[in-house]
Formats: sequence, C-alpha cells, structure tokens
Amino acid sequence: MKNLNQFHLSGLRAVEAVARLGSIKAAAEELGVTVGAVSQQVQKTEDQLGVQLFERQNRAVLPTAHMLGMQPHLTSAMSSLAAAIATTRRGREDALTISVAPVFAGKWLVWHLKAFNKKHPGIRVRVEATIDLVDPDTSDVDLCIRVGRGPYPGLNAEKLLNQRVFPVCSPKLAAEIREPADIGKLPIIRDPGQMFTWNAWLSLFGLDESILQDGPTFSDGSLCLDAAIAGQGVFLAWETLAVYAVKSGQVVSPFPERPATGLGYWLISGTSAPRTKAKAAFGDWLREELQNSIGRPKGADVAPG
Repeated sequence: MKNLNQFHLSGLRAVEAVARLGSIKAAAEELGVTVGAVSQQVQKTEDQLGVQLFERQNRAVLPTAHMLGMQPHLTSAMSSLAAAIATTRRGREDALTISVAPVFAGKWLVWHLKAFNKKHPGIRVRVEATIDLVDPDTSDVDLCIRVGRGPYPGLNAEKLLNQRVFPVCSPKLAAEIREPADIGKLPIIRDPGQMFTWNAWLSLFGLDESILQDGPTFSDGSLCLDAAIAGQGVFLAWETLAVYAVKSGQVVSPFPERPATGLGYWLISGTSAPRTKAKAAFGDWLREELQNSIGRPKGADVAPG
C-alpha cells in the first residue's frame, strides 16, 4: 500500500464522487465544498496519476476509460471507509444520529424534541434532515424515520403510526365550507410530490377530484401548509404536518374525518449495529409522543389503518 502515499484521500474522494454522480456540482454538494475545490482536486489527482480521468465537454464531464476502470474500486473503497468509521460511532449510549425527512423534522420533531431532551438529558441527539434514503448499516446514522408502505427487507423496521389526511384552510375560508362538496368551490393548494391524492378523502363522501378547482402549487408540504395558513386555499394535509397548526388555530379542519392513506411512519435501524439503551429510549419516547400529539377528534378514524 506504499503507493497510496503519493495520493491525497481528498482527491480520490473527489474523482469518485464526480464519476458516480455525473457532475462536479453534484459532487461538491455531496462533499460539502465548492465547485472550484472539487475541480482543483480532480486536476491534482489527474496530475499525480499522469492520466486524464474526465473529458470536459461544455459543462459536462465524462469519465474516460481510465476513470471507468477505477470507479468501481474507488466506490467500494470509500464505502468500506464509511462503514469502518461508522463502527466507531455505533453502540454509544450518549449520542444518537437520526435521519428524517425535512418536513417531518421541521413541522413535528423540532416541536417535540425538547421533551425527549428533558426526559433523557444524558443523550445528545443529532438530526440529519434529508430526503435521501440512508442505509444505517453502512453510515453513522443510528435511526431513520421514514414514510412509506413497508416492509423494508434487510433492515429492522417498526411501524409507528398510520398516515391519515384531512383538509385544512384558514378560518376565513373555513367559514365558506358547510359540506364536503363546498371544497370544490375554493382554490386547492397542491404538492405534486405527495404519495396520495385528494380521492383518499373525497371518496368518503362519494366525490372525486373532478370537483376541485385550480390553485397554487408548491413542491414542499411545509410551503403548502404555510400557503393554507396565509389563506391561499385548501390543502389536504397529514397529521404530523398540520397538528400544531390546527391546535394553535393557524388553520381549521372543517371536517373530522381522517382516512388512512395506506402509508405509515416507520422507525428504521440497521441489523448489524447493536440495540443500545439510547436507541431504545428514543424509540419508546417517539411512539408515545406521536400518539399523544395527534389528538384525533371524534369521528376521525373512518378507515382502518
């Protein structure tokens, strides 16, 4: 391995990321550095190797035959390094790294995490808000909270809560709603990335999406909820997103029915890492806190989970 002394790990990481992700910009975002820094590392590595690793074509970078031969070995090596580092962080009883979607982190977790910190002051929680799927067996992430249908083969996955949906809007707009069909007279706030449709709720009343009007579209559930708070229309929200806004009176839920979408919230951990007291404590707290925070009104559970 003496020949490795000639090369910098940062340069090898840079060329591997560029080849795997297909662009210098994407590699810079993953590595947390500037585009210029990645370009410099790539150039230095090419100079050290004495070969060209990428062809520059306008803004694109294409791997040469040399890079194509190197990439599988580099990617495997970087994965092994990440796994080796992760093993040093697993099993700690005083720290947890939680991977969670940004919407759940911002609209539910940050409002409740103080309760966990108060109950377990000796456990430090680090939250990674990302939509990327993380493998807890090969990363330093201890637990993941994800929304999906499950199951998750090869991982420890526990279903925490069924996802249920219901319309929300500003109090002013709610005054115009007397029956479910009245929602069709108002602007509808949409999130094209949602994994369910309005029919999940409308079908309870013999209605479908054909009655719905146009309205603003946002590619983020938090922004959709903010638009509903601002009175821009009616949004089909889910409980962990909107529960605080409903309780605080920022939005109104005109009807109690909250059908299940078929999706659920899952607590996911790796199979190779030990089950620590810190993980168990967070899991116990999360189950209880989710159930207690929802506060479904009478008549909400109209569909089996």
